[in-house]
Amino acid sequence: MAFFYDEPSHTFSEYLLVPRLSGVEHIPQAVSLKTPLTKYKKGEEPKISLNIPLVSSIMQSVSDHNMAIALAREGGLSFIFGSQSIENEAKMVAKVKNYRAGFVESDSNLTPEHCLSDVLDLKDKTDHTTVAVTHDGTGHGKLLGVVTGRDYRIGHTDLNKKVKEFMTPIGRLHVAEEGISLKKAQDIIWEFKLNSLPILDKDSRLVAFVFRKDYESNTENPLELLDEKKRYMVGAGINTRDYEERVPALIEAGADVLCIDSSDGFSDWQKQTIRFVKEKYGDTIPIGAGNVVDADGFNFLADAGADFIKVGIGGGSICITRETKGIGRGQATAVIEVAKARDEYFKKKGIYIPICSDGGIVFDYHITLALAMGSNFCMLGRYFARFDESPTNKVLINGNYMKEYWGEGSARARNWQRYDSGGEKKLSFEEGVDSYVPYAGKLHDNVSVTLNKIRSTMCNCGVLSIPEFQRDAKITLVSSASIIEGGPHDVVLKDMSHSSGSNY
Repeated sequence: MAFFYDEPSHTFSEYLLVPRLSGVEHIPQAVSLKTPLTKYKKGEEPKISLNIPLVSSIMQSVSDHNMAIALAREGGLSFIFGSQSIENEAKMVAKVKNYRAGFVESDSNLTPEHCLSDVLDLKDKTDHTTVAVTHDGTGHGKLLGVVTGRDYRIGHTDLNKKVKEFMTPIGRLHVAEEGISLKKAQDIIWEFKLNSLPILDKDSRLVAFVFRKDYESNTENPLELLDEKKRYMVGAGINTRDYEERVPALIEAGADVLCIDSSDGFSDWQKQTIRFVKEKYGDTIPIGAGNVVDADGFNFLADAGADFIKVGIGGGSICITRETKGIGRGQATAVIEVAKARDEYFKKKGIYIPICSDGGIVFDYHITLALAMGSNFCMLGRYFARFDESPTNKVLINGNYMKEYWGEGSARARNWQRYDSGGEKKLSFEEGVDSYVPYAGKLHDNVSVTLNKIRSTMCNCGVLSIPEFQRDAKITLVSSASIIEGGPHDVVLKDMSHSSGSNY
């Protein structure tokens, strides 16, 4: 007879934290959100720790090199999506590792033969006011000039006027040679009252821009996640099909950590992939695995050698695995059981394996609950997809700006490897949808708010670190009536956005 659980599985929205005594020392500025990313033995330190408990999902619509740079700057980590060619993924990893803070590669580029209408279309697409004019219209072509809002007047300049007729030519620009320090570049910007400074190589090809507006953001961030060479850290997604070719290329490009991207991690396919990495590279390159939703799945991957384990099946906002296959578990219940298994494994074998809550996050407080329930960090897709730094288009829908967002199990992604069970090399049916999410602006601004909420809540619970939180938190299951009570009720709201049911 099939096994039946005695209790229903629960989501994060069915729980609340109960306050504990807050001392005078419990202030948000004193809270540490540092958390292990990779496993470690008792009495030792993990190979990699995060400075904030957030990583971005292994998704086409979320994690490219731009997202990875932005999140590493805040203290988190991105996993570059693996549902692309090995060469392209390796290039994205290399871009992160070779990135120099403050030096921005141009993504707004035209040729001299383009028109003002092209400039305006590009501005709408990228939201950038500085356009590089290069001989081939690429971000690394020979620089011929620059166009900014000072070079034309909307309504006065003919839309068909060619860029070469109104751009600021290179002969009138201040430029700097590749290799200049960020401090020196900023000194030039301030000395000559520039908005931007193009950086060129020895062949006069555009390398990057340094912008005046980025001056403050270019100052040192104490939380940024750096390797021993002071480079931003980055993860990379792999699958269980082409790992023998993909893994060496990603390591060569500089990936700091790998993660198997799969909807179901409780399989021999993942065990074989982990074994390959461990036998070939030992402990030099950590590898995460998943996803699982119970103790059996955790123990299987732990014994296989996984360095961290992802928890969650079917809880993502664009995931329809539960609809199509009837497989999954309420995210809160899954996290609670796997965290318990993780702690038991640590007591028994002296090896602590971090777990990652992946999916089911609707509100910021769900992240806080996931941490209290035992997660070491959370993987987020929809959350990060809303920001400027995600790789998708910003579009205007019914008067509101949105960002495109699609699941790896959707027909658009065509990521059959993620759902591979050893059969035909194709996506037999969809397990994800294609959608939009409300545009939210810059990653830094939004992540700062989220982290402030987490720190404030931890102070309410009388703790100053995530390990303390997991040890001392008091959590209560709530009724459906108390869930309604927790939001605005019995009033007419002036701002109807508060009744949307989601703060994302």
